[in-house]
Formats: sequence, structure tokens, C-alpha cells
Amino acid sequence: MYKIGIVGAGAVADLHAQAIASLPNAQLTGCCDGGSGRAKALADQYGAVAFANYQALIESPEVDVVLIATPSGLHLQPAILAAEEGKPVLCEKPLEITTNRIDEMIAAHDRAGTILGCIFNYRYDAVVGQIRQALSLQRLGKVTYAAVRVPWWRDEAYYAGSWKGTQALDGGGALMNQSIHMVDLLQHLMGPVRSLFAYTDTLAHDIEVEDTAVVTLRFANGALGQIYGSTAAYPGQPRQLDLMGTKGTIQQVEDSLSVWAFAEALPEDETVRSNFGQAGTSGAADPMAIQYANHARCIAEFLTALETGTPFSVDGREARKSVEILEAVYRSQAENKPVQL
Repeated sequence: MYKIGIVGAGAVADLHAQAIASLPNAQLTGCCDGGSGRAKALADQYGAVAFANYQALIESPEVDVVLIATPSGLHLQPAILAAEEGKPVLCEKPLEITTNRIDEMIAAHDRAGTILGCIFNYRYDAVVGQIRQALSLQRLGKVTYAAVRVPWWRDEAYYAGSWKGTQALDGGGALMNQSIHMVDLLQHLMGPVRSLFAYTDTLAHDIEVEDTAVVTLRFANGALGQIYGSTAAYPGQPRQLDLMGTKGTIQQVEDSLSVWAFAEALPEDETVRSNFGQAGTSGAADPMAIQYANHARCIAEFLTALETGTPFSVDGREARKSVEILEAVYRSQAENKPVQL
């Protein structure tokens, strides 16, 4: 039984607690926050201990695995302390808000010989496995275009009095906080981005970072692409992935397939359309309108990696890639020119 401690007790911590409770080989044994009282409420609900601070939680013998769910710009220090204590870390996205900080985290866990992982729960949508298989079989032919859209809405109350929307703790806005899941999925499916040009702006909120972004991409495989991310698109629409090629098109909306069309049809195509034709819940307007199932799958894979020594699919170096892309986006906007990666 793996004893898991959660650093941070905000809204997403409850989602992680539910995910942990659903696993037969995991138990929530500790949590902490900045003194708001939420950690005690969460601990009482799940029979865990509320620690005064992250140092006490990480150093406790009642914690084997550290799950970090603090504001994005506060991931570094708990992750390094956990490495020094010889404990593996699974961290909410983004791993940190700059690649320099991520590199510090990776180096610390490399020295300790411990696993550093990141939670990108969209990767665990069952439909993503179907898409990866189609790409591996080259069913799209030559992929010519790949794009993600996150046309979401967040009202002023979402940002008011919060770390969200601040440069220091969020590291960015609609891209770094909301759209990074789809940026990760895009590079996971398409491979490296070679160059990009970006426009970002703050059009609808009184915040320090972007609420709207449009990015044009060229991938290493030659395909072109786009990223659209927003928290200024009322009332909020489902997230979407488009992959197009010389022999087919795939369109994913939320966790379903809206287009699954190929020049060379296979007998199982109709089954795939039937099985993945119904969209699930969306965070388009409500950040908590999501289920814990994918988080549970992610945590389960992480624990399997600990038990068996098999690689975890989204380790520190893999999680770094999406932040590297977004750093290039912000540089492109600042310099008003294309950026090579």
C-alpha cells in the first residue's frame, strides 16, 4: 500500500483524493496547505493527517509518495525537498512555470534516483490510444495539419483574489494554465515543434497574463499546425483536436471522436465511431466539471512504475516539452517574430 501525501489543498486536491481512494494499492495519508483550514477538512474526510507545512509532510514516515497540487509557481521547492528525502513526486501540470525551474527539479530527482512525474490527464482518454494507433499505422497518410482549440470561459470571480492570472504563480494565462493539457497532447501525438509564431493578448480580464492566444506552428515532421487557447470565449466550448492528412482526418471533441474518416476504411472503424461518439464532461465553463477517472489512471501508472521499475510515460523530461513550447510562444509575442525551438 503506497502512502500518498498531497501538498496543497485547493480545489484540485479533492479530485486527487478521490482518485487515490479509488485505487486498491494507494491511501491518502497526509495533506497540507497554507493555513486556510482546507487541509484539515480534506484530511478528516479521508482519514489522513493534516500537516502544518509541506516540509513536515514530506519528511513524515507516513508519506511514501508526494503529490504536489500547489499553485504552479510553487512546485519547485517541495519537489526538491522530496528528492532530498528520497521520495518520488507526481506533480500537477505544468511541472513548473519555466524550463529552468523544471531542470532543477529533474536534476534533483536524477541525483536521488527517484521518479519525477507530471499529471496530464487528457493523455488517459481512451480515445487517445485509438488516435495513436491510427498514426502508427499511417492511416492519415502524410499528416499535413494538426491543431488544438480550447475556447473556454472564466469570469472575473475565477481570478479575483487568486494566484490564477498572476505571472509569479501562474506563469501565464489561458495557455499555461488551461490549454497546456492540449499543448501536451499535441506534441505527444505529433512530435517536436520546430518553429512557431504567436499572438497573445489580455482582452476580457483584468489580469497580468494572456486570456487569448493564437499560435501557428511548424512541426519537425513538416506538418503545419495551430493552437488557440482562451478564457474569454463565453459561454465556453468543448476542447478540440484536429489531425488531417493526405488519407484521412481525425477530430476529437472532449473525450469523443466527431470525425474518424480514412481513404482506406477498416472493418473496425464503425465500432470505433460507436464506442467513442459520445462526449464526456467539460471544463469549458466550470473548472471543476471534470471526473477523477483519468487522474486515477495516471496515479495508477505512476505507482506501477514505482513497483516494477518501468518508465513513467510523463516523466520530468517529457513534461518539460509543453513548457518549452509555451516559453517560445511568449518569446514570439514579446519579440513579434517567429521563434525556432
